[in-house]
Amino acid sequence: MSPKPSTEEKRVRKEEGLPSYDAEDVHAGTGQVINASGHVQELDRNFSLLSVTAVGITTGNVWAALGGSIVVAIYNGGAAGVLYEFIVVSVFYWGIAACLAELASAIPSAAGVYHWASVTAGSYGRSVGWFAGWWNYFAWIFGGASMSSILANQLVSMWALFHPDYVQERWHVFVTYLIMTWICCCTVLFFNELLPKLQSLGLYFILIGVFVTIMVCAIMPSTTGSGHASSRFVFADWENQTGWSSDGFVFLAGMLNGAYAVGTPDCVSHLAEELPKPRINIPKAVLMQYIAGFVTAFCYIIALFYSITDLDAVFNSPFSFPLAEIYRQATGSRGGSLGLLIVIFLPTVFTCMGTYITSGRMLWTLARDDATPFSGWMGTVSKRWHNPWNATLVCGGVCTVMGCIYVGSTTAFNAFVGSFVVLTTLSYLAAIMPHMLTRRATVVPGPFWMPNPVAYPVMFLSCGYIMMSVIIYCFPYAKPFDAQSMNYSCVITGGLTIIVGAWWLYKRTRGYVGPKALLDEERRLSIGIRGGRISSDKE
Repeated sequence: MSPKPSTEEKRVRKEEGLPSYDAEDVHAGTGQVINASGHVQELDRNFSLLSVTAVGITTGNVWAALGGSIVVAIYNGGAAGVLYEFIVVSVFYWGIAACLAELASAIPSAAGVYHWASVTAGSYGRSVGWFAGWWNYFAWIFGGASMSSILANQLVSMWALFHPDYVQERWHVFVTYLIMTWICCCTVLFFNELLPKLQSLGLYFILIGVFVTIMVCAIMPSTTGSGHASSRFVFADWENQTGWSSDGFVFLAGMLNGAYAVGTPDCVSHLAEELPKPRINIPKAVLMQYIAGFVTAFCYIIALFYSITDLDAVFNSPFSFPLAEIYRQATGSRGGSLGLLIVIFLPTVFTCMGTYITSGRMLWTLARDDATPFSGWMGTVSKRWHNPWNATLVCGGVCTVMGCIYVGSTTAFNAFVGSFVVLTTLSYLAAIMPHMLTRRATVVPGPFWMPNPVAYPVMFLSCGYIMMSVIIYCFPYAKPFDAQSMNYSCVITGGLTIIVGAWWLYKRTRGYVGPKALLDEERRLSIGIRGGRISSDKE
């Protein structure tokens, strides 16, 4: 019989949302607090449901992300195409988010898809989880570089608004990129205890910012005399300016911009070990993240399109951040455009912070399982700063190197950051598809568990969308194309996968085991395990 559990162990189990220990529990009285990921609890649980939801909404920042790529998106069907493509891709991502929320409720681990893929794939879990983890990490580090680039271009565009003779140089963006990278990274490094409050502040900036922007875009075109665009332009006119002959293909390819905006359903899962009752609160946070993201972005893009009066001027904008021209048309002044750019800039700063929170935790979880070089160093939690300090620092360093790539070649830089959607969805597929193929037999249900008649169609459609999108999103964005305009996502994804595969061949026989999975005693006794299949007594 194991010793009785300590008060600390009882407290942590309560925070995990787990039943209390009984005298026979195999994990009681060990002197170490073990969390649901199977590791010793090292991080403080200083996030609440509100603050972790704020992380999801600010890291996604759907309306700002969609607005930042709006000009590229318009080529794929015009304003109406952007609107309907966004609706369709959002539906698919709701399904993906539901699948991941189910796994997060069952296995609330900071490793996210890396841990889930290792469990759902059964006997193939070590290898499948390995690739899922690295795909997810690279995606988030590219997402961080993308956010720093967007912030840099926003600032340069603000300057250019009031300096008509200004000629943008690549190094101007690079210097601004470095400043924003390290402001955001250092905030995550040194202010861990303030992150919940900072992300909550970012949530208010997002909600207030989108409201202000919508009001300005809806009201000011009438007062300035420029007028609004027609409803036909916003909802009906289809304009294929990509050079591809098939409108169906253009519609599917155009969903990439919406996927970039909404494609962050796993970000809050990486805070599962810093949140009380993650089995219940992570699915709630994902739900609120997606409701807020869709509603704000949908209303925003409608208001934005109504404010466009000269589409050619938008396409030929001299600003590196084309929203500057749209806002200038909406407000009728450069000062008004600057005001709206500030409104979108502030929440984007918190988005960039969110990418470092996520990528740092993701790299840390890989390192603590000995999946990275220098894992003993990167897999530690700082006793002074109470966060995965070393892993987050590495993420800042990687983004700095990517900024150097930008100076040398914007094509190469865009190739890396453009792989974000492909890499994230591949990591999701690695967790969801085995879950479906094994008929959810390898995972003990959590509080959020979809009934079978709902779960299997959702998983099937989610996997189908991912496999389709990975192929289509690797096609060139427009025809004709050359070396500069080619889509290199397939090259980046394939090259990284080969490197990760080579690293796997080296590490798989040198101590790598993979994520640990715990099955607490009460849940195991209440759920029958027969013939390798887990079935609930309620089924």
